[in-house]
Amino acid sequence: MQTILAFIVALGILIYVHEMGHYLAARACGVKVLRFSIGFGRPLLRWVSRHRDRTEWTLAAIPLGGYVKMLDERERDPERDPPFDPADLPRAFNRQPVGKRIAIVAAGPVANFLLAIVLYFTLFAGGMQEPAPVLAAPVAGTAAAQAGVRDGDRVLALSANDETETVRSWNDLRMAVMAQGFDGAGAVLRVRGADGAERDLTIARLPNTGGDPQRDPLATLGLALKGGPVTIREVLPDSAAERAGLRAGDRVLAWQGEPIRQADQLIRAVRANPGAQATLSIEREGRTLQVPVKVDAVPADGEGPGEGGSKAATAGKLGAALAQAVQMETVRDAPLQALVRAGQQVWDTSVLSLKLLGRMLIGQASLQNLSGPLTVADYAGKAANLGWQPFVGFLALVSVSLGVLNLLPIPVLDGGHLLYYCVEFLTGRPVPDHWQAVLQKVGIACILLLTSLALFNDVSRLFLARS
Repeated sequence: MQTILAFIVALGILIYVHEMGHYLAARACGVKVLRFSIGFGRPLLRWVSRHRDRTEWTLAAIPLGGYVKMLDERERDPERDPPFDPADLPRAFNRQPVGKRIAIVAAGPVANFLLAIVLYFTLFAGGMQEPAPVLAAPVAGTAAAQAGVRDGDRVLALSANDETETVRSWNDLRMAVMAQGFDGAGAVLRVRGADGAERDLTIARLPNTGGDPQRDPLATLGLALKGGPVTIREVLPDSAAERAGLRAGDRVLAWQGEPIRQADQLIRAVRANPGAQATLSIEREGRTLQVPVKVDAVPADGEGPGEGGSKAATAGKLGAALAQAVQMETVRDAPLQALVRAGQQVWDTSVLSLKLLGRMLIGQASLQNLSGPLTVADYAGKAANLGWQPFVGFLALVSVSLGVLNLLPIPVLDGGHLLYYCVEFLTGRPVPDHWQAVLQKVGIACILLLTSLALFNDVSRLFLARS
């Protein structure tokens, strides 16, 4: 229920802002607006404004979009619709100068970008609790280990492709890696060690941003947050952990005598030893206990090749959910700095989206990066569950994506109409109606194809997550 409500609220805000951009621009340009609709299909709610235009406001049954219907002679059906009032014809959209038409169509995506700037400004100026970019000792053989990352290093900046990104949080580091991870570029990490000394670490190659969207680029590099004590948060019923007598709240100290400082250390050790008899050192109520554990063996779905080059048949499973606190810090900007940073965030996210889309078109990025309404709903629910700040950040990100999507030069989208009007502005002649009709069909086919692919990715992603 929370997921559904969060999705409806998010979609309602984003669609309303987008369509309000068109509506306000049309009013400012003197165009008569006939209907403002949130959603498509049969109206659930309907009312008429008292303004002289008598605009009809509707809330329709299918909330996956909306529209602003303006007076337009091209959309009148002579056999079904009554004639327009001659006094209204100068206010018809099709009779406006091309500059006004461009402004009205562009206002929707611009409104989404402005909303994102406001939301990011709210977060940056108000301050956000974020994980500090303090790194754990990397696993041997990873890019981070080869670069010389040490336990307790704090990342200060990332330089790649002749650009330097300041890093103040773990999320800053993730965004920097994603933004610079095209073309397999190398990077330099500026870090401050636990001793206070700063040094530069060279990473030979960043992970491909357009690869599998389910893979964490930081984990691929071997970068992990330094955490506090590893504790058992939950013991699953009928599991190896339950049979061994482990309890929620137990602090994990060591596995087979090897100290455990990171949750993923224990996860890797357990998975590598299916069916093994091992000893887990824990701390419980101030006492240190040595607990014998018989690790369960389960099918190793999705595991990579083992040491011998063949796919492992089984993997170890403990059946305990782990928790590990990380260092959190409040990241806050002065108002002017927050505004600049919000605008930069919107720009960087837009550029990253367009780069990723371009790579998908030429086959250099996975089509799995396309997401549809099911994934949006899933993330809306997860963000709302984490609190208002993650939900606001989610809204800002989707608002930018919606703005970028609508500016794509695909007929039926705002970007397609802008393309027509730009051609008209440059040539002095409108695009012929028969060409618009042909391109409209092509645009609809493209949208249907993209929607089908996005829904397929949604279903596949959700099915795999639950399997």
